[in-house]
Amino acid sequence: MIDLYTWTTPNGRKISILLEELGLEYSVHSINIMEGDQNAEEFLKISPNNKIPAIVDQETGITLMESGAIMLYLAEKTGKFMPTNVKERWEVTEWLMWQMGGFGPMLGQVHHFTKFNPGKAPYAQDRFLAEANRIYGVLDRRLDAQDYIVGNEYSIADMAVWPWVSRFEWQTIDLDKFPNVKRWYTLIAARPAVQKGYHVPKFTQDIPIPE
Repeated sequence: MIDLYTWTTPNGRKISILLEELGLEYSVHSINIMEGDQNAEEFLKISPNNKIPAIVDQETGITLMESGAIMLYLAEKTGKFMPTNVKERWEVTEWLMWQMGGFGPMLGQVHHFTKFNPGKAPYAQDRFLAEANRIYGVLDRRLDAQDYIVGNEYSIADMAVWPWVSRFEWQTIDLDKFPNVKRWYTLIAARPAVQKGYHVPKFTQDIPIPE
């Protein structure tokens, strides 16, 4: 049994989607970051950085925070969604790090300045919107002539990136400008495990699907 501490954010959805794809039994603990649940003493024992997601693996006793580390752990634990081929294994790791170090943080800044505080910091808004379009271009080129981020096998790299793209409307990104990303995004959105994992720990809206 995996205890999952999460909320309805892209980083949280990475893990619930992966758990659904793996078919592992898990228990959901909602950490409402809008109400400050992440600062509770009990949660800090699990996630010292007071961020979601976090897990406790009741089978092994291992406790982990940081979504990338959790994804690597679960992939290794089950032997799924991580290639055995050395080259492809490192490519999945490379793109997982790309998401954690660039794609997610930059888009998070777009959410802050463009969706929640539009017009308050024009320089920051322009800077992060430009960077968002650049990194969407990186992903679009990566997906040219292949189904998934690493070749034609669905992996934790896809599951890490996809929830951030699912907020393309927040980012004012026109996916028609990135046709490979749009194709890939729509393909993954149709997966039953993604549809279920997206709505953990609660329903907020239907998965956005570009026209």
